[in-house]
Amino acid sequence: MPTYFESFIFRDENEHDLEHDMSVNDQFSNPKIYTANGDITKRWYVYFSYRNPNTGKLERMKNIYGKTNRYKTKEKRYQVLSTYRKNLLKLLKQGYNPFEDNTTLYERHQQEAQKVQNKKLEEDKVVDTILITNTKKPSETVEQQTQPIEDTVNSLSIKEALELGLKLKSKIVSNSTFADYKGKIKRFRNWLESNHPDVTHCQHLNKKIASEFLNGILINSSPRNRNNYRTELSSVFQVLKENEIIAENYFMQIKKLKTKAEIHKVYDKETLDKIYEHLEKNDPILLLFIKFLGISLMRPVEICRLKVGDINLKERTIQFKAKNKPLKTKILPQMLLDELPDLSKMNKEHYLFTPDKIGGEWDTTETNKRGYFTNRFKQNVKDEFNLSREHTLYGFRHTYISKIYKKLRETNSPNKAKSDLMFITGHSTMKALEFYLRSIDAELPEDYSHLLQ
Repeated sequence: MPTYFESFIFRDENEHDLEHDMSVNDQFSNPKIYTANGDITKRWYVYFSYRNPNTGKLERMKNIYGKTNRYKTKEKRYQVLSTYRKNLLKLLKQGYNPFEDNTTLYERHQQEAQKVQNKKLEEDKVVDTILITNTKKPSETVEQQTQPIEDTVNSLSIKEALELGLKLKSKIVSNSTFADYKGKIKRFRNWLESNHPDVTHCQHLNKKIASEFLNGILINSSPRNRNNYRTELSSVFQVLKENEIIAENYFMQIKKLKTKAEIHKVYDKETLDKIYEHLEKNDPILLLFIKFLGISLMRPVEICRLKVGDINLKERTIQFKAKNKPLKTKILPQMLLDELPDLSKMNKEHYLFTPDKIGGEWDTTETNKRGYFTNRFKQNVKDEFNLSREHTLYGFRHTYISKIYKKLRETNSPNKAKSDLMFITGHSTMKALEFYLRSIDAELPEDYSHLLQ
């Protein structure tokens, strides 16, 4: 097949779609996606058939793989193949014939692509003119306002550029993520004003300055916090680079540091019983919060997002915004339903957990809510029982997952137990689940003394 065929099929989904669409005929079959029944150890691809002009029969064409099988998750593979399928169908509708010379079609594509590029250049000139005009003082002449775009964009003040970056980011990230971006950008600007007052415009920034700032974060906090600053500042600066506001994203050029994994100890049965008995008498709200962590296997911030209306008592399900999904549905085990008060008369828009009651208003950010329950746990549990720093709220999730896995292993093979557990925990891949189980030492070997005799 001609080279341009693959370049058209494998192009990114967000590239311009050519408009010359022809009606579907019976010369080819609709392209389909082969997923090997979800098995990511096998190769996935798009396939189709085209009518052979000599035999008059539909003939299977070469499978289309592209970069699909580099990815290790079902979701990403399907996303890539969907793009290939869409592009292939468009190309076939436009007249592509694998049995003929497609030079005419190729030339038409080239002409269309050039028209698109020329149109984009014209649109960019208009945007640049507006940007230049809005960043110049009224007293400047027209000649000054039409200086080369690279000189004008670099003359944007850092304050103006970062405010624009945050404005663009606010449209595509959650409120809590945006708050993190905003806080870190503010700290970076304040640091620049104190340590580099002469660095006022975009062209003054360089990799050395970016490294110096991150080194200061590292010295005063931790490698993990330093990496978080690097990631979030890089994200904002990348938006500026993609919109040609800055020439380089220096934060992206700086490597991440290796960090020690956070330790969340699994609670032994004796400690767990003592905590539950204490909280049942002294803090039933925190106790229910912890049981949601353990029994429903949700994360602390996910529990803080819950509203009364997210719980469907009839279906015994719960819906929430998860770490890896915009909306996740989970079963609500009966033992947790038994712990809940009567929700039928509560306002469905009220948050399930508040500082003083179950079901009420709580006007603050998710981050603040998570921080509140973390501090409440420290005061009412960790300090009370003199627990270590590694005993965290998150540790309850590890504790219950370990219990479930050990129970499954009593009657099942390791593979069957992990398969069932994966369905419960919601891990996206078996590899991720196995890594998680190793990290929390969910399964230990039997006594091997006899092997040393």
